[in-house]
Amino acid sequence: MEDLELINKWAFQGERMIHGNPSGVDNTISAWGGALRYQQGKISSIKRLPALKILLTNTKVPRSTKALVASVRSRLLKFPEIVAPLLTSINAISLECERTLEEMASAPAPEHYLVLEELIDINQHHLNALGVGHASLDQLCQVTMAHGLHSKLTGAGGGGCGITLLRPDLEQPEVEAMKQALTSCGFDCWETSIGAPGVSIHSAASLDAQVQRALDGL
Repeated sequence: MEDLELINKWAFQGERMIHGNPSGVDNTISAWGGALRYQQGKISSIKRLPALKILLTNTKVPRSTKALVASVRSRLLKFPEIVAPLLTSINAISLECERTLEEMASAPAPEHYLVLEELIDINQHHLNALGVGHASLDQLCQVTMAHGLHSKLTGAGGGGCGITLLRPDLEQPEVEAMKQALTSCGFDCWETSIGAPGVSIHSAASLDAQVQRALDGL
């Protein structure tokens, strides 16, 4: 527990170097794993989470989180009556998503995936309206939509990565065809899941002999 706290604190300092004034979500979720809720500057854990598979796609377009955050802040100050409702709606999307995930944790149904897909689409449109979209992310959404799947940017936007929800009824050939289409766009793709464990700390005594020999040789 103390080791994870220390890792989390140092990771946050790294986030500060890169992002300026980070929320602390990235380092916390990486350290502790699972799923987190970030609201009004406070981070809390989401206890009940269903098994969700996603496709993580890297557009390979570099972006500056500091610049994107500053751009959204500038747009909010310039058009407060337009941008503030967008932010309120994004918060409502997050709350509705959390409610859906809690329902899915006990009894997942196809209808839940339809709700999540619709929320993903609405959220992506809102993020574009905030000015954090990018042509590469639009291309990602178009490619996956052509395969009947729904995507949105993740992180700061402006390029970077996007996520695509993979429904459980998808056949692997369908997923592979979509990955091939995205790769043809110059993107990198990985199948992964939401809610994975965070940092794992192993004592030397728990390592098997082959791993120990490899470490000894470093």
